[in-house]
Amino acid sequence: MATIQVLQGFISLPKETYFFQPLKFKTVQEILEKYKSVSEENVNQWFKVGKTEDFPENTGACIKYKTKQIAVYNFVRTGKWYATQNLCPHKMEMVLSLGMIGDKDGIPKVACPLHKKNFSLEDGTNLAGEDLKIATYPVKITDGNVYIGFLE
Repeated sequence: MATIQVLQGFISLPKETYFFQPLKFKTVQEILEKYKSVSEENVNQWFKVGKTEDFPENTGACIKYKTKQIAVYNFVRTGKWYATQNLCPHKMEMVLSLGMIGDKDGIPKVACPLHKKNFSLEDGTNLAGEDLKIATYPVKITDGNVYIGFLE
């Protein structure tokens, strides 16, 4: 049987009685790797995220799928829906759903609210030609419900 010692207000337990694991911090690369673009033909799981009326027009909203935060955009002006990772790859903050949507040279885009970098809603490329890119996911609307396609 393990003994518990109290030293200056702290409880000291023998190592074999620990019931938690130490926190493991992930690198930026590990965090970004969980977000990979999915094409419609590769979808294995269509996940229902809500009804069309649940989402604001011409802006974004954030949903959670497993451990991912996904930004969903109802771009009424073009009549299309888009989904991207919510994580800004530059500032590593979950903010893209708060960004302004519009177009640049006819390409639908979202501007990160932290630094105004523009990303294509179609393929995730950085419209300034920088190396930063975001993951995109297919969206389908069926019977008034919004679905996002995932690999897993």
